[in-house]
Amino acid sequence: MIETKMAPQDYITREDKFGAHNYHPLPVVLDRGEGIYVWDVEGKRYFDFLSAYSAVNQGHCHPKIINALTEQAKKLTLTSRAFYSSVLGEYEEYITKYFGFDKVLPMNTGAEADETALKLCRKWGYEKKGIPENEAKIIVCEGNFHGRTITIISMSTDPESYKGFGPYTPGFITVPYNDVAALEKALEDPNVAGFLVEPIQGEAGVYVPEDGYLKKAHELCKSKNVLFIADEVQTGIARTGKLLACDHEGVRPDILILGKAISGGVFPVSAVFADDDVMLVIKPGEHGSTYGGNPLGCKVAIAALDVVKEEKLAENAERLGKIFREELRNIKSDMIELVRGKGLLNAVIIKPKNGKKAWDVCVAMKENGLIAKPTHEHIIRFAPPLVINEEQLREAIEIIKKTLAQFD
Repeated sequence: MIETKMAPQDYITREDKFGAHNYHPLPVVLDRGEGIYVWDVEGKRYFDFLSAYSAVNQGHCHPKIINALTEQAKKLTLTSRAFYSSVLGEYEEYITKYFGFDKVLPMNTGAEADETALKLCRKWGYEKKGIPENEAKIIVCEGNFHGRTITIISMSTDPESYKGFGPYTPGFITVPYNDVAALEKALEDPNVAGFLVEPIQGEAGVYVPEDGYLKKAHELCKSKNVLFIADEVQTGIARTGKLLACDHEGVRPDILILGKAISGGVFPVSAVFADDDVMLVIKPGEHGSTYGGNPLGCKVAIAALDVVKEEKLAENAERLGKIFREELRNIKSDMIELVRGKGLLNAVIIKPKNGKKAWDVCVAMKENGLIAKPTHEHIIRFAPPLVINEEQLREAIEIIKKTLAQFD
């Protein structure tokens, strides 16, 4: 049988024909990745400046992580939690000491981890705080993005996320992000069990709150016996220049939610952390996942987190992030309205020009050898793998400059 060579459009057409139309990808068909680069099916190389929405912090196909995957895959992949495994306890001890919590509840995806945290918070509210059954409330923020489940979209303020999917799950109070006074008022309700917040709102366009916001919010929660729940699925694992974005303000969450880069983009792994007083309200049979805590995911996550420390990725993100923002703020372009971010999680607010928007800029950058993606039509998020070095970063910045110049 003679294999017919497929053109990029053939791959795109096949996806459109057989797959659900729930994404709008940039028109590039990726085939291979290594470090900070990806290659398309025609062999063209690109800087990856999305990192699978900050999942590939350790770079594509990091040898240490891939080795952990392949070695464990030969031995044991899945047991379910019906039995003990030789790997789960090792992983749980490693990761709880790594992040400084008594307990971890392992899951697979960020959305699952968020759902786990919501259940944990409500159960704690009833058992420990004494909230009447079915009356627990959780405060959330405008502009939030915690996933795509029915319960999570019920707390969204983005019509693209929630419209057409009702009826919605009750029990949420929405306050403006970065507004301490609004949070303080909402906390007056005695039935509030938790406050769920992203330390930096990623999907909202890398919205960085004012210095002190997280610390004040944490103190308010403590004063009202309310759990401070940090969703660090996108901001955690060294992305913002610290191991956790909460570390910038010395805030230790009552419940910490992690995913994405916890496995370096190699295998779906997520985790929810809490101390015994909170975590042990969940009893056998009340929550779980067939794949949660599987041996393959455990070994991959240990290797991925080793890489973060061994290669000093947080320090690299902190140093190079400052260079990136400074360089972009010095670009003379009518299309750049604002540059913001922390570490190597950054965004450029794009002002439309001659009918051209953020999408057009991303398509042009792709042609020039760098891939990124717009969010909310007017914002481009830039999040390269944290293994990038200064020389590579400056080369990528030149591509961004060159692309923006094409629109002048």
